[in-house]
Amino acid sequence: MPTLSSWFAQRVPPGWFVDDVEVVADRDEILVIGTLPKGLSPRRFREATRDERVVIAQHAEAAFDRKVTWAVRHDGALVRFTSLSVPVMTRLRVEERLVLDQLIDGGIARSRSEALAWCVRLVGANEGEWLTELREAAARLAEVRERGPGS
Repeated sequence: MPTLSSWFAQRVPPGWFVDDVEVVADRDEILVIGTLPKGLSPRRFREATRDERVVIAQHAEAAFDRKVTWAVRHDGALVRFTSLSVPVMTRLRVEERLVLDQLIDGGIARSRSEALAWCVRLVGANEGEWLTELREAAARLAEVRERGPGS
């Protein structure tokens, strides 16, 4: 089975983006990101490619059993056309809930859910190297498990 990146690279029409597509995925969503050519606005691109993006997304959703969302890089910013907001259940102790409530009281977030999302983005932004190391270790562990007894 091809990787997600190669699957989309084979299907995204040439000329849409200046570089290869970037694909970010988890268990629920596949986010496809491309860098727009100079002079092309995100809005124009979104309107001009909508029908083709929908067809590509439908095929990917059938093949990978995950929702597909799209974004572009334009003038240094990431512009999302679609996004998926997935509820995640968690159990927090009073000390952890107090942190979320302080973010709400401080005007950083409007709800505990938004405060928790803010915390996750903060960790992602500030602990990228550690998260990369963790992701690589998990991939190595998966390889070892595949070679184990009964595989």
